[in-house]
Amino acid sequence: MLNPSRLASTFVLTLSAILSVSAVSLDVDSKESVCDAAKYVLDGTLNYYEGLKPGGTVGMFAPPNYWWNAGEAFGGIVDFYTFCNSTNETLRELIIDAMYHQAGENFNYIPSNQSMTEGNDDQGVWVMAIMQAVERNFTNPADHSWLSMTIAAFNTMNARWDTDHCGGGLRWQIFTWNSGYSYKNSVSNGCLFHLAARLARYLGNDTYADVADKVWDWMENTVEFLTDVDGTVTLYDGANIDTNCTDLTKKQWTYTYGIFMAGAAYMYDYTKDEKWLNRVNDLMETSASTFFPKSNGGYMTEIQCFFSNTCNNDQRSFRSLFSRCIGLTMKLVNSTQEVLGPLIEQSAKGAAASCSGGADGITCGMNWASGNWDGIYGLGEQTSALEVMNALIVEEPLKRSADPEVADKIDYNAGLNSHDTVNQNEITVTGKDRAGAGVLTAVVLGILLGGGAWMIF
Repeated sequence: MLNPSRLASTFVLTLSAILSVSAVSLDVDSKESVCDAAKYVLDGTLNYYEGLKPGGTVGMFAPPNYWWNAGEAFGGIVDFYTFCNSTNETLRELIIDAMYHQAGENFNYIPSNQSMTEGNDDQGVWVMAIMQAVERNFTNPADHSWLSMTIAAFNTMNARWDTDHCGGGLRWQIFTWNSGYSYKNSVSNGCLFHLAARLARYLGNDTYADVADKVWDWMENTVEFLTDVDGTVTLYDGANIDTNCTDLTKKQWTYTYGIFMAGAAYMYDYTKDEKWLNRVNDLMETSASTFFPKSNGGYMTEIQCFFSNTCNNDQRSFRSLFSRCIGLTMKLVNSTQEVLGPLIEQSAKGAAASCSGGADGITCGMNWASGNWDGIYGLGEQTSALEVMNALIVEEPLKRSADPEVADKIDYNAGLNSHDTVNQNEITVTGKDRAGAGVLTAVVLGILLGGGAWMIF
């Protein structure tokens, strides 16, 4: 396990080394340069980490960042560790401790202390990070494997597929007392689709591919969250079950497109079916034309909120998952590099230029078109910059055959004996916790009624 004193000393030395750096330098054609730049950004990311502070929680980052933000961050950190061939034992132990500590009592990424806020999308983002560990052959914790926990989490998500409303789909929330329980959104279903596609490819198992087909068909043909708008494939946010999912919230977010695009890339790599290649290309074209707007210099932009200056803390981090998914897509479907490669290179340069703020001179900003730090800072800015740099050096994800030690130890039914497989989970909740949930419900309900639904928690 980690020695906090030793790790603290390591970070002090790291900080001393970077204080002399005025901005992050990046040569997109040099892996060494990319890794050097990403290391500075990672150091900035860990400034927000609470797991080594007195009273802090292992695996969590400082408020206002929520549990899902931590899962998002560690997915990028695992990739950095792998792509840059890190031998930093302290960092490796930090990653293992953090990801394992947040697995929950049933090792399916539904920890009871998150029952007041956790939704299907939150669980899905954490499990995407755990799947990163699986495909990167990252060191397993002593008593479990990343694969077994991924399968357990996937099984609980898939078991919550709700056919009683809107003809199927996952609800946004898992627990009845959380606002958004009556809302079905694209990102929650995208996480299920994405994980199904990755497990199908990694395990060579058509059962998971069938789930991916089920989710895509529901999105496209049943509720039309994924639809053709004037010849352009468009992904909307979601809809409420009270309208049978017919009154769509027509907001578009980078990470939703990325999650579906990369999932389709996994399905194409696994099946070689041209329909999946066409779907990858459709989402790629919409992503390229929508989220790299000429009005912001062609840099990756969260267009739904950036120009109106309304991006909340969560939305400021969405580009991290988007970047990761673009990297995966380019690696699995090489033909997409012609379109996506230049966009990622330009955005990575912009991200590096933005990492020139703060007392250390390398705090990352939000506007990658500005050429310098824009005065905005936070975990989302750091993780987005890290992931867009990772996308420059992404490696092909492994399949099970590359990890023979776990090939004969797979429990495909992991997680199915837990109460976490159903909606409206009945767990013991104190009156104090219910009161807290009521406050959160009131806040989020106001946002939903205002026409915007996104991953608040």
